[in-house]
Amino acid sequence: MNAENQGCSERLVTAAYVRQGAQGRRAHELRLRALLEQGKCPEDGWDESTIELFLHELAIMDSNNFLGNCGVGEREGRVASGLVARRHYRLIHGIGRSGDISAVQPKAAGSSLLNKLTNSVVLDVIKLAGVRTVTSCFVVPMATGMSLTLCFLTLRHKRPKAKYIIWPRIDQKSCFKSMITAGFEPVVIENVLEGDELRTDLKAVEAKIKALGAENILCVHSTTSCFAPRVPDKLEELSVICANYDIPHIVNNAYGVQSSKCMHLIQQGARVGRIDAFVQSLDKNFMVPVGGAIIAGFNESFIQEISKMYPGRASASPSLDVLITLLSLGTSGYKKLLKERKEMFSYLSSELKKLADNHNERLLDTPHNPISLAMSLKTLDETNDAAVTQLGSMLFTRQVSGARVVPCGSVQTVNNYTFKGFMSHTNDYPCAYLNAASAIGIKKQDVDVFLKRLDKCLKTFRKEAKQEKSINEISDANAATEQLED
Repeated sequence: MNAENQGCSERLVTAAYVRQGAQGRRAHELRLRALLEQGKCPEDGWDESTIELFLHELAIMDSNNFLGNCGVGEREGRVASGLVARRHYRLIHGIGRSGDISAVQPKAAGSSLLNKLTNSVVLDVIKLAGVRTVTSCFVVPMATGMSLTLCFLTLRHKRPKAKYIIWPRIDQKSCFKSMITAGFEPVVIENVLEGDELRTDLKAVEAKIKALGAENILCVHSTTSCFAPRVPDKLEELSVICANYDIPHIVNNAYGVQSSKCMHLIQQGARVGRIDAFVQSLDKNFMVPVGGAIIAGFNESFIQEISKMYPGRASASPSLDVLITLLSLGTSGYKKLLKERKEMFSYLSSELKKLADNHNERLLDTPHNPISLAMSLKTLDETNDAAVTQLGSMLFTRQVSGARVVPCGSVQTVNNYTFKGFMSHTNDYPCAYLNAASAIGIKKQDVDVFLKRLDKCLKTFRKEAKQEKSINEISDANAATEQLED
């Protein structure tokens, strides 16, 4: 309410009351002003009324919400359903223009402002999470795999002769398909087993670069966050190799923002060598619906090139979701979630080790993986060939989601590439195992219920194994008796 309307209100309601109401509104507006001036995530989270006021202010800046607007174009922000309009806070125009996802739309100043502020706030949070020297980022309405593809397609124009991407193996389909979709040939570098951990084979990477020729290689495609017993790639060493051979380096940091260790690896890699861009998921790091990612880097002009490679306008939903979430949490709330995740990782690790010991299994030693854990299923695998996959089914039907069981010797073909030992990140891992992760938002109750249900499933298998053994012993005894009688 402006001063003129406030004056009119004072003729209807006691002036002191109106001024008090105006002061209350002023408190909300000061928060909005700080956000617009600084472009940073607030330290303390906003209440929902402030966020809704802010979104309403943005929406009425878009032409589809102008009083008396007359639209005669093919895209005028018309929405048939009021429910859909409310779901999007009437921010209908999306973000970007046909030539650049980061460009400002003349008839959608509010949506454009939303886009700019979201990218600025997210950049601030990435710095807070550990990559302090990052210079630019933008939210893209695609998940991690397609966002990686966009990075590779941008590099194509810089390296027209290149046809290969060096890829230390990680058994996750979307990051593999991202290279195929972009039209490049993945060169799979098998990991090396160090103790229980699967780690980057740096000698093999460098040997392959020399064999193929640096000019024929589009980039090195490395990984931070991953399922144990694989651990984050040796980013510092890979970054140095990329700098030495003048080869771009793209990092798949899918759910690494929540891990200070993963973010430190990226920071150090950029400090000592070369990292061109790193890509992270919105839903896995910020607890929002699936459908968005962040592309970030240390060279602002290159990140802008990637944003200009995106064809057409884009949905504003992922930007809207993450902005609302970060304004709700504030930096203090997000840091609290990161701290709780780390504490739950320690708790899950200690309790899973106890459970493993009780069942003659062991927690695999993977100290370089800060998010995922793996427990051997060697005894179970020896009991019954199908027992490992059956355990996964039992957990799922008991409403345990996210746990992965990995049998030995699984073979799978992805886009005409055959992977032996698929899901285990190597051809022949020594044992079958089960994965569990401590991801952002996990609670102690989640860990306790998971361990209880896992323990019950393993006891069921043990009981069935004993019964089968008894039956076999009886059968053997009966057979021996029959032979004596004969």
